[in-house]
Amino acid sequence: MRHILLIDLADDAQAIAQYEEWHASGALPPAIGTSIRAADVTAMEIYRSGNRLVMLMETGPGFDPAAKAAADAANPAMQIWEAQMDGVQRPLSWAVPDAKWTEATRIFSLDEQP
Repeated sequence: MRHILLIDLADDAQAIAQYEEWHASGALPPAIGTSIRAADVTAMEIYRSGNRLVMLMETGPGFDPAAKAAADAANPAMQIWEAQMDGVQRPLSWAVPDAKWTEATRIFSLDEQP
C-alpha cells in the first residue's frame, strides 16, 4: 500500500540543512532503518520543497500504524530520533492533535482517466 504524508520543517535555513544532513545517504542510524523495515515498510522516500516535506511510503500487508507507534514508543533509539526530529519538524496547521505527519488524500489518478 502507498502512503503519502506531509509535514513542515521550521522555516529556517539551518534547521532545513540539519534535517537534510540527518537524512543524507548513509546517515540514518542503523537502528532507525531496522525499526522502519521491521514494521513492513518496504520503501520510503522524502522530498522537500521549501520547508514542506512529502514522504512516499510503501508498506506490505504486515504494516500496522498502531503497532509501529507502540514499537517506537518502546524503542529508546527511536525515541532519541523522534526527539531530534521534533526540534525541526512542524506539524501542519490542520493536523490531527498530537500527530506529526499528516496523510494526504489522493484526488486524482491518471489510470482512472480516459
